[in-house]
Amino acid sequence: MNNSILILIEHLKDAIADISFEMLGIGRKIADSFNGSLHAVVLGKDINKFLPELGIADSIFVADDEKLEMASPETIADIIKSIIEIKGISITILGGTNTAAGVGPILSSKLKLPYLNFCKNIRVEGDNIIVTNQLFGGKILSDVKLDGMKGIISVNPGSFPSDAGKASKVVPVVEIDLSQIKIKNYFKKYIEPEAGDVDITKENVLVSVGRGIENADNLSLAEDLIGVLGGAISASRPVIDQGWLPLSRQVGKSGMTVKPKLYFALGISGAPEHVEGMKDSDCIVAINKDPAAPIFNVAHYGVCGDLLEIVPSLTEKLKAKKG
Repeated sequence: MNNSILILIEHLKDAIADISFEMLGIGRKIADSFNGSLHAVVLGKDINKFLPELGIADSIFVADDEKLEMASPETIADIIKSIIEIKGISITILGGTNTAAGVGPILSSKLKLPYLNFCKNIRVEGDNIIVTNQLFGGKILSDVKLDGMKGIISVNPGSFPSDAGKASKVVPVVEIDLSQIKIKNYFKKYIEPEAGDVDITKENVLVSVGRGIENADNLSLAEDLIGVLGGAISASRPVIDQGWLPLSRQVGKSGMTVKPKLYFALGISGAPEHVEGMKDSDCIVAINKDPAAPIFNVAHYGVCGDLLEIVPSLTEKLKAKKG
């Protein structure tokens, strides 16, 4: 059996994403457990500058073409499919991100291989690979044995240490033949969101609100707390989607990555996409009335209760303490 692992490398704005190093690290561990090989695939424009950072891989497949800059899921799937078929790849690991969204299901359909999504852990038990998946926003964890050591795995960002996948070394580079790949859609330009009044990535204190805030009027509770602590208000994606706060205040994989000294998570469930953007905060305080909310898994301090009652009381206590 060809126990080889293939990793799709993600990059944006001239930098390799941390999820790529996370996947390389766990991919290396799996490959070594089965005396297999680890391969990376890099697609896009002017990508040779990234290759020295991928030294943990045994080889790197590259396709340098302007039409592959932020390529469509179907195009990425077709390219990976060609590599799998030619090289006999056993397991393909993708990031559970906006960049790779849609690639896994398309690839699974084309190759008739199992696809495991929302993965937060991969371990080797004897001759088997066990994948732990998050279901229902992380409220249920499911262990799945990858049958026949073949399949496609989508990894939640932040699930593995990124340092384990970093190594600077020259490895063999293989040019991908694009002659049989039909590129129907291609990227034209990247549109930056308008700059907000506050750069939340530079704040030492953030009070972040989620769906549990219930309505826009209750944002005043977070603002009152900020009035005592300082800092700025931020939010998870559902609040931004409602239009209650501008996009510049969104924390998460599709928003901003923040690392404040103090991060309040008010009514935020803790979906992987949000956690990826705030998990490295020095101190995380979560308030949520759902005792099974995944946010408690990353919080340093947690309060299970109604934020609409707890936050005003907390604000008053802090005012009294300061004054």
